Amino acid sequence: MTAKEVFTKTLVFGWIKLGLGLLNILIAIVLFAILMGISVLFASEGVGAIMFFIWLVAIGVVNFIINHYIGYLVKAGHVAIIATAFKTGTVPADPVNTGKAMVKERFGTSNVYFALDKLIAGSVKQLQRTLGRIADGLLGAIPGTDGVKSLMNMFLDISLGYIDECCLGYTFNHPEQNAYKSAADGVVIYAQNWKTLLKDATKTTLMVIISIIAVTLVAFIIFGGLFRLFGWSGFVAFVISLFLAWTVKYAFIDSWILVKMMSSYMQVVPNTQITFDLYRKLGGLSKKFKELFKKGQDGPNEVTKPNFCPSCGTSLSPDTAFCGNCGTRLGEV
Repeated sequence: MTAKEVFTKTLVFGWIKLGLGLLNILIAIVLFAILMGISVLFASEGVGAIMFFIWLVAIGVVNFIINHYIGYLVKAGHVAIIATAFKTGTVPADPVNTGKAMVKERFGTSNVYFALDKLIAGSVKQLQRTLGRIADGLLGAIPGTDGVKSLMNMFLDISLGYIDECCLGYTFNHPEQNAYKSAADGVVIYAQNWKTLLKDATKTTLMVIISIIAVTLVAFIIFGGLFRLFGWSGFVAFVISLFLAWTVKYAFIDSWILVKMMSSYMQVVPNTQITFDLYRKLGGLSKKFKELFKKGQDGPNEVTKPNFCPSCGTSLSPDTAFCGNCGTRLGEV
């Protein structure tokens, strides 16, 4: 299936994300009306400032709860269906319930998913810092390249922000082994193909930047006009405009980028022979990756329980005393 077909057939997840985002905005508007109403009753600028601060804190808490506990699981279901679509060439008739069932079957509880997602994200970010240092080293000797380095770092931040979902998608396509081990394999596959994946992400990253600017401007024109008409705060109109722009980005732009990045990732997977010595190297670069790999040896939610070399990740039979790939004696790291 093409990325466009997968995006279209899984668009229901985008509408769910849009609903969550609009719920955030609605709650923010209602809270603003209530708290500002209270400040009007007291007719004091000091009370108004306090109510405005409470409003900012309250919408932050609401946003965290809705998107962390609900949005994360919606994203996990979306990733599961995208991974299945690229592997099988079909999208289930009921992608939402199918995705929910796949997440529950693969991870058991949401806590396992959250823990795995954090480890993958942490691993990718630590590897990203290494790539950033390489870029700084290459450009450091050239005068006047600070702007170029900042642009490259921004590019890495945006493009690598979707790699953890790609690695999670890899776990759904390999249910025969521990989810942590599959995720570690997924990170290694990314490390082996990072140049190709970042090259494919160039157009996607540019689209993100342009789309965010365009959506923010449109939202500000709409809300700025309405708030000006009623004589309300222009700053609040700007905040709500940012919320709306973020909601559209989260619902549709991020979904499209997710599909595109997973498409690029899934294309390199079949042609990648995992280099097991990278486990030791990546473990030295990233403590999070080292933790992820170690959990993969005896972590929860495993369908089968093979042995893996603690140094290089090679799959071993249960009665093996030494790793045939790197020579490590089992039980000794």
